[in-house]
Amino acid sequence: MLKQRILTALVLLPVALGGFFLLDGAAFALFIGLVVTLGAWEWARLAGYHEQPARVGYAGVVALLMLLLYWLPQLAGAVLLLAVLWWLLATVMVLTYPDSASSWGGRWRRLLIGLLILLPAWQGLVVLKQWPLANWLIVAVMVLVWAADIGAYFSGKAFGKRKLAPRVSPGKSWEGFYGGLALSLAITFAVAIYRDWSVRELLLALPCAAVVVALSVVGDLTESMFKRESGLKDSSNLLPGHGGVLDRIDSLTAAIPVFTALLWATGWGTP
Repeated sequence: MLKQRILTALVLLPVALGGFFLLDGAAFALFIGLVVTLGAWEWARLAGYHEQPARVGYAGVVALLMLLLYWLPQLAGAVLLLAVLWWLLATVMVLTYPDSASSWGGRWRRLLIGLLILLPAWQGLVVLKQWPLANWLIVAVMVLVWAADIGAYFSGKAFGKRKLAPRVSPGKSWEGFYGGLALSLAITFAVAIYRDWSVRELLLALPCAAVVVALSVVGDLTESMFKRESGLKDSSNLLPGHGGVLDRIDSLTAAIPVFTALLWATGWGTP
């Protein structure tokens, strides 16, 4: 398993880095769109559709909606606002699971939820790519999420006692969450010093970073909740040793649109 994970990572890493940082415009949107389309194919299975025609059909619908959003960039703000509202609702759903399952258990409802998860993530990256600090902003949101994951792993392993969401993901603890949050905020503080931010900018950046990190955890738990409800361990086996595409990007599907919406609202990073 470890060998598979390493080999898969060695193949995917240069592809991902090249796609993120060497492509622009329509090519970048298409590259991210392909990843999201694969995620949609996996989500259809989490929604209860195991037949390939239905899963491919849903992926096709998501691809067409991304094309529509690319043609209508004026909808980007509404899509990101909708994403923020969705992830706040998802937080409640995760905290109240399994009782909340009665409100989203139907297959059609799960398909609609998939749109709320996948489309804003694509939209957020496309918007970030158009801003002056494009690649640095993409790196920033990923570092926040990765730091939260790393900090949560080590602090949870060392100090974890109180379960964060035992009915959704028994392995996560509040101590792990706080450790991941602390590491992400420490990195934000270090960036503030390096870039010589004002006190006002720092006091704005820290709570924004905390919100992004907190909702990235919700993104992870949301996919875990749907997998648990569907009786699945992984979203697919597309990535040997890593599970599926959604298993790799679940935290980012929440972090990216929220990060973009906060930057947009505060005026940071925008033209």
